[in-house]
Amino acid sequence: MTKNKPLKLTKENYYSQAANLDYMSVSQFKSFMDCEARTMAELHKEWSRNESTALLVGSYTHTAFESEQAFNDFISENEKKIYKARGTGKRAEFEQADLMIETIKKDPLSMIVMDGEKEAIVTANLFGTTWKAKLDVLNHDKKRIGDLKTTQELQKRFWSVKYNGWVSFIQAYDYVLQMAVYKAIVECHFEGDYKPYIVAVTKQNPPDKAVIQFHQNWLDSEYSFLEEKMPRVIAVKNKELDAMRCEECEYCRATKQLKDAINLEDLLKK
Repeated sequence: MTKNKPLKLTKENYYSQAANLDYMSVSQFKSFMDCEARTMAELHKEWSRNESTALLVGSYTHTAFESEQAFNDFISENEKKIYKARGTGKRAEFEQADLMIETIKKDPLSMIVMDGEKEAIVTANLFGTTWKAKLDVLNHDKKRIGDLKTTQELQKRFWSVKYNGWVSFIQAYDYVLQMAVYKAIVECHFEGDYKPYIVAVTKQNPPDKAVIQFHQNWLDSEYSFLEEKMPRVIAVKNKELDAMRCEECEYCRATKQLKDAINLEDLLKK
């Protein structure tokens, strides 16, 4: 992590290597929690993950609420991935995304939460380092932060090692932590109590939807988690500590070097 003044962030350089080296982000923190070795390899351009269709569909859905121009530009830039060959319409995943977009646009409460400045870039010093965030929606008049999420089903349960129990998709994908960080960054610069909300829409047909709010005790729990984990994350990112391998992700599988044989029963250990 650079010791100089961090890069001034813009829409064009927000996702750049320089920005990622200078700043911590929620996605980067989550990546460190998953596998330190892979995250360091990605930060230093030694490894990159293939862009998944799910990620592209997510970007397509989000861009639809940014602006008409941004949405049209996104479609033009990704036309071959969005449309079937020979002009036979959009691929199934994007037709489903259109249903999800329309579901949100027809819902008054969802659109209230989605009202405000789009793709707002904010930064702040938190938990020992400088963070960056790009917010789906920031509304200063209403003191509200909005974020759009897609999911398979609203009530689907996931087993969580972090929470040691069955949780919703919101906890499983660390969206509580994400909204806690967003709230903390915004309140470093603007007066008032900013309330975070998630607008969730499902990939069902027809899609389901919900607006989700967060009680302060949930957010406080994530702040405690960050205070516990960030010293090591910072030290690893600064190369003061060796990055640990998870030995399960695609990076670890690709770079794995066998040193010894294992016992049969080791195959069932985690």
